[in-house]
Amino acid sequence: MAEKTSFWKRPEGKTGGLVMAGLIIGGGFLLIQALPTLIALAANTLNLALMLLVLGAIIYMVLDPKMRNLVWYMYKSVMRWVTGLFIQIDPIGILKNYVDDLKDNLRKMNRQISQLRGQMHKLQEMIINNKKEIANNLDLATKARDTNKESVMILKSRKAGRLKQSNMKLEDLYQKMEILYRVLRKMYENSEIMLEDIQDQVMVKEQERKAIHASNSAMKSAMSIIKGDADKRAVFDQALEAIADDVSSKVGEMERFMEMSESFMSSVDLQNGVFEEEGLRMLEKWEKEGVSLLLGKEKDSLILEAADDKNVLDLNEPIKKPIRVPNHSNQYDDFFE
Repeated sequence: MAEKTSFWKRPEGKTGGLVMAGLIIGGGFLLIQALPTLIALAANTLNLALMLLVLGAIIYMVLDPKMRNLVWYMYKSVMRWVTGLFIQIDPIGILKNYVDDLKDNLRKMNRQISQLRGQMHKLQEMIINNKKEIANNLDLATKARDTNKESVMILKSRKAGRLKQSNMKLEDLYQKMEILYRVLRKMYENSEIMLEDIQDQVMVKEQERKAIHASNSAMKSAMSIIKGDADKRAVFDQALEAIADDVSSKVGEMERFMEMSESFMSSVDLQNGVFEEEGLRMLEKWEKEGVSLLLGKEKDSLILEAADDKNVLDLNEPIKKPIRVPNHSNQYDDFFE
């Protein structure tokens, strides 16, 4: 079911707010300027009657719900037309733009996943090599102890200790990278499905919208409002706008996570085995934030999977492509119910 977005929160609402403020200020100024003339006209009985008639018509428009709704509908229509001259407010056009944005983001995300996978392979190799070095140094320390070479034993033991400390940091870094990798991969998969669903909606609803707008002219919509009936054009567009708002939020989350991921990855210097704490803090903050729009309940399970030693990540596993099944349920069909 589409959630109604307030007129004032939409682009045309901002235009409407500015215009209304201008009308109120301008009307007040003109009223003050014309007040002496109005007082003079009111001295004449006929003029006074006409003025009262106009005032009565205005009061009727304000108090009568149907007339008030009609005036409000006309005002919103004009503001929508004016706003449409400068920016894209057609919901179908907006969704088409989001399709292009999603395709571009998916290409960037795919590159990020490949780069992250490469870094994780290098990190794994460093951890394995460190473990081999630790074992080798401990073995040399044992032999030095057995041959009473205390200085060599201390040297090798300390080196093994430093390598162990280094590996603990690298393993912690790998776990954070694993969270990034799992989340990026799942976001990619979910975004692929969302992209296909949006494209399907645009293809079908664009034709439906044309038919509805052709059969429900502005005059018919106005008559429906006077009768108290629902405006089919407005209801249909409202559903499309709700889809656009949902997609906007999800694309925004996708882009923010990609920026955070890129910042985190660029702070990692595998060659020297160092990384900036700020990158880790950003990721930890994201982990503690609320439910993800793109991941839903999967967010918590992905974090738990990365922390589970038994759940070994296969870096060579390809990203799953969405498979279209017969009678596929589009995630945006409910918006039109």
